[in-house]
Amino acid sequence: MSKHLSELLVTPAEMSAIDAAAAASGIDSFGLMERAGAAAAAAALRLHSGALRFVVLCGPGNNGGDAYVAARHLLEAGATVALFHLGDPAKLKGDAARARAGCALQGQELGRYRPEDGDVVIDGLFGAGLGRAVPADVAALTKRVAEAGIAVLAIDLPSGVDGRTGKVLGAAFQARNTITFMTRKPGHLLMPGRELCGELEVFDIGIPARIIRAEAGGAIAENTPDAWKGVLPAEQLETHKYKRGHLVVFSGEADKTGAARMSAVSGLKAGAGLVTIAAPGAAMAANAAHLTAVMLHAVDREADLAEWLSDKRLQTFVLGPGFGVGARARGFVTALADRRLVLDADGISSFKDDPQQLFDLFQGEPRLVLTPHEGEFSRLFPDIGDDETLGKVDKAVAAARRANSAIVYKGADTVIASPDGRALINTNAPVWLATAGSGDVLAGIIGGLLARGLPTFEAAAAAVWLHGEAGQRAGKGLTAEELAAEVLPL
Repeated sequence: MSKHLSELLVTPAEMSAIDAAAAASGIDSFGLMERAGAAAAAAALRLHSGALRFVVLCGPGNNGGDAYVAARHLLEAGATVALFHLGDPAKLKGDAARARAGCALQGQELGRYRPEDGDVVIDGLFGAGLGRAVPADVAALTKRVAEAGIAVLAIDLPSGVDGRTGKVLGAAFQARNTITFMTRKPGHLLMPGRELCGELEVFDIGIPARIIRAEAGGAIAENTPDAWKGVLPAEQLETHKYKRGHLVVFSGEADKTGAARMSAVSGLKAGAGLVTIAAPGAAMAANAAHLTAVMLHAVDREADLAEWLSDKRLQTFVLGPGFGVGARARGFVTALADRRLVLDADGISSFKDDPQQLFDLFQGEPRLVLTPHEGEFSRLFPDIGDDETLGKVDKAVAAARRANSAIVYKGADTVIASPDGRALINTNAPVWLATAGSGDVLAGIIGGLLARGLPTFEAAAAAVWLHGEAGQRAGKGLTAEELAAEVLPL
């Protein structure tokens, strides 16, 4: 897993430990708050030069302290500033109390704020550490600000967004801009937090990278090439198609062959040395009419599959797209238990009545990749999916551990998780990627990278990133065929 600070995501608990370690090392904690507040003020002036009034909202903790510093700097810059506080500011402690003492403005109680034309709100109420629903007066304020169309600049994270999960805790501000410090939190990338942050900027306020790396678990990061490029196989001049791996994609019946072809072509584009579609005899002609570089092999029954599997060069498979739900899928998966398998769509749904049957087949070295969307996830992991205390990363990691597989928990904020606790949040997928057949393309890319020899987690993560890049190249209004055509190998 990458340790670059630009990709690393730090949970609120880890950030608290980083702050404590920085203070213990002799770094002036108020100096950090001073730099954070100054950065917030500078951002406000740069982003909102036409503001008639900056309305600074100060909370009861260190986020509020940052806001008091920001208010002081804005005043010193000659801006018009109004200050509103949550709770009794006399109860502030430590650095936050010192920040308030240094600000000449007299604040008013939060509920007294009424939006005016030309206002820009600087939100310093809670930041990333909020662990409970916002108070009713804050919820009412977020509604008033939204209805008035007032621009919001959030310090650290829009108040009401959970820094670990990205969930809204009762209500939250919709920020136009968010500034955070040193590293991002998972809540900056997970939905709906990602949308509520608006444009996100990260400011370096002077905590040494060694302290951040020492205190951060490093298990959660953004999905970028740095997270998996280290396991990419070296390109060799002396190679042949079998060295680049043989991918097999299972086709559905004669009237449901398109999904498998999408996966097969995508696997070939992702770099598999050769790709075969394994199809029922009755579907051979339908597939043959549309294939050139992809081969065909007839497989009707489990016995046919078992006989074919005597060829040990066949190690990597995709099952699910257009395959059909039921006993035949379960039987085929059972036969593939000692191979590498991407299980998607119908393949996942075939185990909804007894998910443990699937998990028991793939113990030992991880060789299974599961690609569920929200509904499919809940079919395989109903208790995890229904647990409202867990965020998407936590759910994906719990599922990966239970299934001993790489999990691609799909959505606008796709999370890729490993049984060892690592997780990556994907950010490069355009909204227009949500189209029929897009998942079939993704399954094929994963299969192609598995065939090339990448481990399951890295193959899944790299495939999700390649899928997003292909979507960007294909552009708005893409079809699955156009998406597959834009897949490029690593």
